[in-house]
Amino acid sequence: MDAARVGVITFPGSLDDRDAARAVRLAGAEPVALWHADHDLQGVDAVVLPGGFSYGDYLRAGAISRFAPIMTELVAAAGDGLPVLGICNGFQVLCESHLLPGALLPNAGLHFVCRDQRLRIDNAGTAWTSDYRESQELVVPIKNRDGRFTADPKVVTELEDSGRVVARYLDLNPNGSLNDIAGICNEAGNVVGLMPHPEHAVESLTGPSTDGLGFFTSIVKRLVNA
Repeated sequence: MDAARVGVITFPGSLDDRDAARAVRLAGAEPVALWHADHDLQGVDAVVLPGGFSYGDYLRAGAISRFAPIMTELVAAAGDGLPVLGICNGFQVLCESHLLPGALLPNAGLHFVCRDQRLRIDNAGTAWTSDYRESQELVVPIKNRDGRFTADPKVVTELEDSGRVVARYLDLNPNGSLNDIAGICNEAGNVVGLMPHPEHAVESLTGPSTDGLGFFTSIVKRLVNA
């Protein structure tokens, strides 16, 4: 069987696209470079929206990227079940594109945060978290300026009651997110947004752990067994 093909979209200002591609490769899939200005997903089996500062975040984090040509195809494909993972800026793009609810606001205290962060996996049933156990604790880096997740109280209640909080901060809340929310998913579980950076925790030589690799092995196993 051919390896699963996971697209990684590069926007102007993307910083972590190559890191995401390396994580995909380490997980056993073929990374496929996708360009923001194209209208072609190249038949990939899943897509990663990487971290960075797409279009410089000049208007609002992720706000311009939602209008990138490739997002037209991505939004439609995600609605049809294509697995999509948005990391940091990618999470912001997913919210701006209305693939996920809520918004990411400037951090409490208005400081850029960069640290190794403890997390807990609260939903191990998504396309991107099935290689974890529920309540499993991880250590992965976090680095953001606009990471404070917020949403209407009714939306937050719905996310909590339906088990759509994928990951939660432990020990401390680095950016003031409601309910310590670090990541959420859509109703189908194929679209996940995560503020921390699992692609920076896939090799012991360069990361605080290898705990982030599970996000990428999860999707590879899901695709292989589909």
